[in-house]
Amino acid sequence: MSKHKKSHPRGGGPGHGGGHMMMAGQKAKNFKGTFKRLLSYLKPLRNQLVAVFFAATMSTIFTIAGPKIMGNAITEVFKGAYAKFKGVPGAEIDFGAIGQLLLLLGGLYVISSLFTYIQQYIMSSVAQKTVYHLREDVNEKLEKLPLKYYDGRPNGETLSRVTNDIDLIGSTLQQSVTQFITSIVMIVGIIIMMLTISPLLTLISIVSLPVSIFVIKPILKKSQKHFADQQRTLGKLNGHIEEMYTGHQVVKAFGHEKKALEQFDEVNEELYQAGRKAQFISGIIMPMMFFVGNLSYVLISVIGGILVTKRAISIGDIQAFITYTKQFTQPITQTANIANIIQSTVAAAERVFELLDEEEEIQEKNTSTLTHAKGAVTFEHVDFGYGNDLLIEDMNIDVHPGQTVAIVGPTGAGKTTLINLLMRFYELNGGAIKIDGIDTREISREDLRTTFGMVLQDTWLFNGTIKENLAYGKNGSTDEEIFQAAKAARADHFIRTLPDGYDTVLNEEASNISQGQKQLLTIARAILADPPIMILDEATSSVDTRTELLIQQAMNRLMEGRTSFVIAHRLSTIRDADLILVMNQGKVIEQGSHQELLEADGFYADLYNSQFSKQVAG
Repeated sequence: MSKHKKSHPRGGGPGHGGGHMMMAGQKAKNFKGTFKRLLSYLKPLRNQLVAVFFAATMSTIFTIAGPKIMGNAITEVFKGAYAKFKGVPGAEIDFGAIGQLLLLLGGLYVISSLFTYIQQYIMSSVAQKTVYHLREDVNEKLEKLPLKYYDGRPNGETLSRVTNDIDLIGSTLQQSVTQFITSIVMIVGIIIMMLTISPLLTLISIVSLPVSIFVIKPILKKSQKHFADQQRTLGKLNGHIEEMYTGHQVVKAFGHEKKALEQFDEVNEELYQAGRKAQFISGIIMPMMFFVGNLSYVLISVIGGILVTKRAISIGDIQAFITYTKQFTQPITQTANIANIIQSTVAAAERVFELLDEEEEIQEKNTSTLTHAKGAVTFEHVDFGYGNDLLIEDMNIDVHPGQTVAIVGPTGAGKTTLINLLMRFYELNGGAIKIDGIDTREISREDLRTTFGMVLQDTWLFNGTIKENLAYGKNGSTDEEIFQAAKAARADHFIRTLPDGYDTVLNEEASNISQGQKQLLTIARAILADPPIMILDEATSSVDTRTELLIQQAMNRLMEGRTSFVIAHRLSTIRDADLILVMNQGKVIEQGSHQELLEADGFYADLYNSQFSKQVAG
């Protein structure tokens, strides 16, 4: 992930309030605070926003002047036609004056269009820059979140916040901000123009405004919670789809297609209901606005007609006023719609800010530098638990440089937890883990994790060439170093038999090579990284005997001269380990060499003998 540049001020960030998931049926918990925080992302772009405001204002002013000029042209036509009708000598329609008015009108609309183009051009830049900075903040935050955050949430839920919610914010900024500015300027401008024509008719038009607000206010309140529901359920649906797609082989293998479809239908129905209610309720706003607007329009037409007959107002002005009346309802309707969009946008922004406010990994202060670690590892009275109950209590281990440590025990004994603590993916409740005598909490996470190499049962390879996947283990590695690491990992032969060799592109799941081949590639990547301490999950039950032998040889090569922690699944493979840790229920209940543990005739001996007898029986 790219490093975040601190070249611009930020709106909010970590530590500005608690992050909690939106519950069903809730509206944005802190609309005002979230909206203010979202606006703070626009502060660095205030000059561009001023330019947008100016362009939108000028565009609207030139548009507003149009009906008045058109009304003057109609008045000229009417005056000439009425004089001819009355038989006034020499009476003619002044087409010259009318032509000048129409030319002026056309010029105003051209200038208005030019300012509209300028405002849209600048606003697109503002919207994209704001979303860019927001994505950068989220990306940086994701790098700082502890492993427990990812363990506790579906990937699709986080993905929905990073993509859907931020995209909604971007589209709102792009489309709605300029509309909002234009609408406000248009409302003010139209009121001024209407007052110059007839204060009485203006009063009738303005009365429709509070009536409209009174009518739509309860509707806005109802729609807000449904928009919040819509965004929450969309994240839930994304999570389900992501899980079902990435695990489609398992779903098919266990015949769970029907159950997966039922779950999808259930969440999809929930999203449909939330979306339907949100859109239906917000959709009522427009006809309600039209209804109130048409009432005032009818009233103005009747009173305006009476005023024209009494010569209190010209026919061109009444035509212009009726046009303004129609235009007056449009910006109010737009403002109401924008208010509705803002509800959903703030709900989305709140979800993004909840992510930004998540508790980060403990920040490091005055960290010690760990370079060229020898590989001595000690656990001193270590306590740890994922919740309130301790899983590991008073664990003490002493590993010398270059030793191979095997970790054995039944499922759930705490083997993987031990590895997570070594890598400092989770923080200890008590005690200390030291490398070469230095507490891991005093070492920067970057230094600590480059000290370790990991080859796990769940191989991770990304969409790219084999060479790129191997090079991931070491920045700036040469082709020759990559080839040597592949040879040491017994992977070079199978890679060269592929059609494109090292340039073979692996798909996202790396399913175009076998499980054993994936494991060999991850071992080659670890060899290239050349860390002083290795963590190995030597699960090879899913590969054939020949590939298992290759993997075992590659692992032996990887462990040479390094401190190694091996999560052992087949006890027959760890007889030569310098130290075997026997774990059960989070505790190291026995430790020693293979021979010492057999002679002790305890838990390890029972495990070993039961596994060995099963193999013989098999």
